[in-house]
Amino acid sequence: MRAMNLVTLVLIIIGGLNWLVMGVAGYDVLGMLSGGIGTPLARLVSVIIGLSAVWQLMPFVQALGEGEVSAERHIRHH
Repeated sequence: MRAMNLVTLVLIIIGGLNWLVMGVAGYDVLGMLSGGIGTPLARLVSVIIGLSAVWQLMPFVQALGEGEVSAERHIRHH
C-alpha cells in the first residue's frame, strides 16, 4: 500500500508540474513525450495520472477525519 501511495503521489506531482509548464509556457510536456496531444498513449498517461489523484483521495480524506499523524499510523511500513 505504501509503495502504491508513493507511486501515485509521484505521478500526481509529475502531472502538476506538467500543468505548470502548460500554464506558463503553453507547452504540454507529457503530451509531446507520449506522441502528441490526443494520441491513445497521451490519453492513457492522462487517465493514469487522473486515477492516481483518485487513489490519493483515500489518505487525504482519512487524514482530514483522523488527523495526519493518526492516518500515518495506519499505513504499514515494510
